[in-house]
Amino acid sequence: MENKTEIKITKDMNLGEVVFKYPEAAEVLTDYGLSCVGCFASSFDTIEQGAKIHELSDEELDDMLERINEVVNFGE
Repeated sequence: MENKTEIKITKDMNLGEVVFKYPEAAEVLTDYGLSCVGCFASSFDTIEQGAKIHELSDEELDDMLERINEVVNFGE
């Protein structure tokens, strides 16, 4: 039985680094309007900063992070 450690993506993580390490997260980010995942600025912004720039509410940010974590950990 494989003992896999769950990955936890948080709002204070660098947007560009998350997309680089977990490319499957990019689709979720773009679903929420963060089409800047490939943008130069994404290498400087956290996920939260990107969400606020694109006017996501705190609830939308939490929902997006939940979906990202599901995709990264379970492929859903």
